Amino acid sequence: METTDFAKHLSAFLTVYLAGERNYSPNTVLAYRDTFVQFITFMKDRKGTEAKRLTLESITGEVVSEFLGFLQKDRNCSNATRNYRLAALKSFFNYMQYRNPERMYEWQKILSIKVKKQEKKSINYLTADGIKLLLEQPDLNTPGGRRNLALLALIYDSGARVQEIIDLTPASVRLDIPITIRLFGKGRKARIVPLQEEQTVFLKNYMQENQLFEPHANNYPLFSNSKNERLTRAGVAYILNTHAVMARQINPAIIPEKISCHSLRHSKAMHLLQAGVNLVYIRDLLGHVSVQTTDVYARADSKQKREAFEKAYVDLHPRADKSKSWEKDGNLLEWLKSLGK
Repeated sequence: METTDFAKHLSAFLTVYLAGERNYSPNTVLAYRDTFVQFITFMKDRKGTEAKRLTLESITGEVVSEFLGFLQKDRNCSNATRNYRLAALKSFFNYMQYRNPERMYEWQKILSIKVKKQEKKSINYLTADGIKLLLEQPDLNTPGGRRNLALLALIYDSGARVQEIIDLTPASVRLDIPITIRLFGKGRKARIVPLQEEQTVFLKNYMQENQLFEPHANNYPLFSNSKNERLTRAGVAYILNTHAVMARQINPAIIPEKISCHSLRHSKAMHLLQAGVNLVYIRDLLGHVSVQTTDVYARADSKQKREAFEKAYVDLHPRADKSKSWEKDGNLLEWLKSLGK
């Protein structure tokens, strides 16, 4: 069977362009792949075009718009999910402008499809007391509990994304002063994150217990499951939620109902901001490209805003004892004159 032009270009886009030229992480490539799996399935089920017969000529701006509508109407996807799928498609058709310029007009019609406005979610983070309570839950009498404490503490202390933590190896950790870990973020961009010595006590103990300081273990997963396999995103989420449920039973007021590993990252950023750390340093810690991305924490810190407003507050209101005095003596004119005194 002859390969279609769509299959040829899509394969090169995912394996050569994204993974090779753009150095996208495997997870990002898989996310893009999932978009095209859904699109190909849509073309088969709704357009009657089998994957083996799907060509570039059959893909138009109208078809892509119909696919996006299908995601929302039939699959009940949010605007955010719809926009994410659109971004993946746009990336491919932007790539196609240079590989297949004969259909430039059609590609540009797809590229001109607008994103939909999406509701801005409030940042979900824990207070310092909430983090402390969460980290008190792992059972330090068991190997799994000691691993879980080291894992959760490192996610918070480093402000790392969950995939960055999963990808860590013992070789990524430097425990001589200054203590640092080397993280690989989006686009496989590396950054060095400093840690304070007192923050790494649990990590050191965990690594010693599991002989991860040995040279042969340099490229082992830093955190693994009972089968000595690298933890998955679902596995880390399960560990977090297990201990969050325990903490919530003790004090539900400081443990949000919905919590994710990103909540710990948000918590670290908010606590640094509240401690007066410059946004530029927080940006570098989190691995953001622009400080504008990090600025969301400043906008979300309502507590700090309220305190600033309270410090700047000047009492311009009439005192309560004066405000009702005219009702007692009936002398409205005298009351009005007294307001400026």
